[in-house]
Formats: sequence, C-alpha cells, structure tokens
Amino acid sequence: MTRIGVTGHRTIPAAALPAVRAGLRALLHNHGGEVQLEALTSLAAGADQLFADTALAHGVPVTAVIPGMDYEAHLGAPAVLDAYRRILRSCTDRVQLPFQPTHEEAYLVAGRWIVDHADHLVAVWDGRPARGLGGTGDVVEYARRSGVPVTVLWEPGVLRD
Repeated sequence: MTRIGVTGHRTIPAAALPAVRAGLRALLHNHGGEVQLEALTSLAAGADQLFADTALAHGVPVTAVIPGMDYEAHLGAPAVLDAYRRILRSCTDRVQLPFQPTHEEAYLVAGRWIVDHADHLVAVWDGRPARGLGGTGDVVEYARRSGVPVTVLWEPGVLRD
C-alpha cells in the first residue's frame, strides 16, 4: 500500500488549475496499476478537496484527517462545507485528531499527521512561505526534513492572491 498525502492552498488561481489537475491525474495514474494507493487529506477547500475528488475518480480510497477543532465551522463558504460533507461520506476511513488550543496548531498537527503517515506528499503550492502556522510551506518543510518525497504541483510564474 502506498499512501499519498496532500497539502496545498485553499485558493488555486485559475491560471494554475489546469497544471494542478493534470499533475494530480498523472500522479494517481502513475502510482496505480499494480500498486494499491490510499489518499490522505484534511478535505479543506481548494487543493485538499480537488485531490480527494481526483483520487475517488481514480478509484483510490480516501482517508479524511480531521483537524482537532470545530473544523466544519471554519471551512468557509457553504459550497465548501457541502463538498466537504459529500467527500467525507465517500471516504473509506476517518481520523479525528485531538483538540488543539488554536486553529493554526490544529492545521499544523493535521499536516504533520499526514506527512508522518504518507509515503509521498503532493503539495499544491506556489513555493512561497506559509501565511500562518500550519500552512502549506510549513508542511512541505516538515516533509522534506522527515525524508518524505514531495511533488510540487503548480504553474510556474503564477502567484496566489
């Protein structure tokens, strides 16, 4: 079993989306076949939900890693919450992490849990530092320090808003 985790931005600019989608499909296709896969994701808006939907479309089971906080209340727009609940119903497994003192700490703990349980990390990332504790840059840095291979998916030259 090969576990592929994800970290990434909640907002992916339209100019980066085709490269990200193609990269996710290729990654899941290339690891497929003889190798059994499992996808690890927190199901947040943007990269996490896109990764989960792509994994499910490829027949890859998804494990939801739920940060230790009132997560649903912080997911954002109603469409994001609806997508979260839809994907969560399709997940093979669910890991509820222990409550953390702050939301940022909960995101960091979730990102680290995914890295600690992944054989490979996909980062939908513009390469810039995290905007807050537990952001994509922090999780990528932790994965690299931990020796977990990281594949960055992004359109070169495209910056987030």
